[in-house]
Amino acid sequence: MALMINEDCINCDVCEPECPNEAITQGDEIYVIDPAKCTECVGHFEESQCVAVCPVDSIVPDPSHTESKDQLKEKFLRLTGASA
Repeated sequence: MALMINEDCINCDVCEPECPNEAITQGDEIYVIDPAKCTECVGHFEESQCVAVCPVDSIVPDPSHTESKDQLKEKFLRLTGASA
């Protein structure tokens, strides 16, 4: 499932450069994650890099965008043009 940033975000800017899919951008009030680009780092890393660096644990699963690991892997392949 895609991740989302909740209202606990302190706008510290450490998550944005860590995202290999460039899914994180500055929103009106807090950073936001584009669910169409978020693969939870599947295909890139063993763990979600934004979650690993967030100092306030404000990055959580987005219940509106439920995806399996296989679906995330398919999204990774589409986004990167890599082959299975």
